[in-house]
Amino acid sequence: MSVPGGSPQPSYLLATLKADCVNKPFHQRCQDLIRVIEDFPAKELHAIFPWLVEQVFGSLDGSIVGWNLRCLQEKTAPLEFHSALFFLDPSGAMMKLVYKLQVEEYRYDFPVSFLPGPVRASIQERVLPECPFYHNKIQFPSSGGLGLHLSLNAFEYFMFHFAIFLIIQRNFLTGQVCNYSDNAYYILVEKYLNWFLPIEGNVPPPNFSNPGGAVPSPAPRSPSISLTSYGTSPSLLKRHISHQHLVNADPAAQEIWRSETLLQIFVEMWLHHYSLEMYHKMQSPHAKLEALHHRLSVSSTSYISPALHGSFHSYQESFQPTEEHVLLVRVLVKHLHAFANSLRPEQSASSTHSHTPSPMEELKRIVIQRFIQPKLYIFLQHCFGHWPLDASFRAVLEMWLSYVQPWRYVPERSASPVGNETQNRAVPEKWASFVQENLLMYTKLFLRYLNRAIRSDLVSPKNALMLFRVAKVFSQPNLPEMIQKGEQLLLEPEPVMPHRQHRLLMSPSLGGSFLSSWQPPITDTSFKIKSHVYSLEGQDFQYTQMFGSETRNLVLRLAQLIIQAKQTAKSLSDQYPDMGSQSLFSWFGLNSPDHNNTYTGNDLDEAGYDSIRKTDEHLEKALEYLCQVFRLNSAQLSHLTVNFGNAQDESLRNQLPDFIQNENGVYLTPLGRQQVINGLRKFDIQYQGDPELQPIRSYENAALVRLLYQLSCVLNERFGNTFDSLCARQDFLGRFCSYHLISKPTTQRMSPMPSNTTYDPTVPRISLRFFANYRVLVYLLLLYFVCGKVMSMGPISCTVLLLFVYVCYAAIMTLLTEYRRPHQD
Repeated sequence: MSVPGGSPQPSYLLATLKADCVNKPFHQRCQDLIRVIEDFPAKELHAIFPWLVEQVFGSLDGSIVGWNLRCLQEKTAPLEFHSALFFLDPSGAMMKLVYKLQVEEYRYDFPVSFLPGPVRASIQERVLPECPFYHNKIQFPSSGGLGLHLSLNAFEYFMFHFAIFLIIQRNFLTGQVCNYSDNAYYILVEKYLNWFLPIEGNVPPPNFSNPGGAVPSPAPRSPSISLTSYGTSPSLLKRHISHQHLVNADPAAQEIWRSETLLQIFVEMWLHHYSLEMYHKMQSPHAKLEALHHRLSVSSTSYISPALHGSFHSYQESFQPTEEHVLLVRVLVKHLHAFANSLRPEQSASSTHSHTPSPMEELKRIVIQRFIQPKLYIFLQHCFGHWPLDASFRAVLEMWLSYVQPWRYVPERSASPVGNETQNRAVPEKWASFVQENLLMYTKLFLRYLNRAIRSDLVSPKNALMLFRVAKVFSQPNLPEMIQKGEQLLLEPEPVMPHRQHRLLMSPSLGGSFLSSWQPPITDTSFKIKSHVYSLEGQDFQYTQMFGSETRNLVLRLAQLIIQAKQTAKSLSDQYPDMGSQSLFSWFGLNSPDHNNTYTGNDLDEAGYDSIRKTDEHLEKALEYLCQVFRLNSAQLSHLTVNFGNAQDESLRNQLPDFIQNENGVYLTPLGRQQVINGLRKFDIQYQGDPELQPIRSYENAALVRLLYQLSCVLNERFGNTFDSLCARQDFLGRFCSYHLISKPTTQRMSPMPSNTTYDPTVPRISLRFFANYRVLVYLLLLYFVCGKVMSMGPISCTVLLLFVYVCYAAIMTLLTEYRRPHQD
């Protein structure tokens, strides 16, 4: 890294630390670094700081991997985990080093080529980005080369590398399976947010000895090249501090620059990723005119070189966020909500009177709307449009739902007693302004999800859960009314007034009155909503109402798909045995699987009956919530159900070959034969013969299948009459025998072949084939082993115990069910 005034001489301290990286273990190196930071002056530490940052986070080009914080977990490497957290803690040695260098006002270079795509293209086009953070930081080499870079202080340089670590390092950490929520990087993000954006109080002062007092805020710097600015408003910090003398300044005003810097870097690095078209939508018409005027005059300016390659005209954003990236953005969103909601009502009210709000209070008041809302909206649109149609979309969904529910992160909410559920779910009226000023976050993104849900497999438990979550959030009492009110204010026509001014400009000192009758109070809210929508989507944006006819048709379409998915889930649940009628073996998964392969589909196979039941519940509740939001009545749902039933029967008929059916069965017509031969249509094929004569499966032992079949035949032939008489009894013994000896009738499917089998499922008989299943054998061996080692029982005693337990269990199940044979289902 270059330093103003030339490159430093090789440092003996740096050479020693590099040698220690090879010879010493990780925790010992951390202890040595702590001693070095404590003992050496800033001049010596200045030479090792860029190297140390690269050692921790890795180099930007990937040549140095670093400490691999995203895969460093306590359960796998506890010593290294705690050493890294202690060293990088906000009050740890690394931040002490940063503050030491900050006092001396050292500067460090960060290449522009590693900035987010829109910012990089903007700077290369000689147009200053809208974010005030980049103002006065861009440096251009006097030689006219391609070395555009940012000149950053120590705190900015460290935080830039910390934030970009989430984006850059993922390219060469593939193949490593890491838990997203308990690694060192995730924990450090939470620590930094809690430290620099505290819910209570101000940012703690730097924990190091500084003879000059607090760490000074960055001094303004003159840009080395001429750039057109998209934003002319200074940052919150600089605006507040520039009007105060350093001696009389509030200590919080001297330290809040760290909070603002951290927030701006996180937002820029994590959220400023989208296409060039989206980037232009966020610019005001005035900014576009300035940029165009600058491009027209740039050729006549002698001290600015021509635009570089990769500018606005050729820029294409290919960035795809990962699930871990989205998870950390959600952490940021949740913390900012809690941070903004920690502003007490008396502080908010006093800010409009004589009391001058502190910098921290002012930051809490504007943090959502100014810092995160625009970029998060575009980031969410990018995710909604490019994320795969799979269960990983849950991370994006939860991030969105966290933002649109700021009332969940109010401090007094957690302390309030639990009362009526409906009353607790109701959104307080004070949040109406937030909902209306973030209208697109609710309406347009809901439409994007609606189109996504229609294309999803709603029978999948994870997709059904996501639909349930969205429907439940939007059905909260008062929320639909707030959204609908915001849409009405957005679509109301503008009043034609010759001298219209914003209400904020009509103060009594300027000749206006807060009670002026020319502009009703509702117009101010309408103006804010329209400003919000047009600033994000442009003046030519065609708004689609969430409660309009087009959206309502989509909701009805989704409701029909929900009904269809419920029917599918029900048919799948019928293929599973009832939970109350499963044998002891089925508790361990020992019952025979479906030999006919009747279902091959989504993730229902992984969870079984419980997952199907929960899917049905989620779909049922989602449909109920959607009916509440869009006021669908029972008549409309009944009509959808009838239409779906008719369409399902017709669809099933259209999937089969052409045939005729009489008392002798199903016969193919000439057209049907042609359809079957050409592979256009086919019948469902299912084994309908004797289950004992099915082909031997790969999970069965062939010798045992044949041996057990012979044994079953001998037992059935010798004791068949006894089985018949026992099952014919009407007492408990008869039901007990029927429970084990009578098979469940199979569902008959339509087939062109008549059934010639002599197998009768109602005839009592014994079947021992399930003992040939490898899984059954393994579990039995495990049970015998546990009984022998733990209970010191022999094989005979263990067998008697297992039989006794099973007979007790079967007797109880006999009282609850009838005519089922669980190990044959």
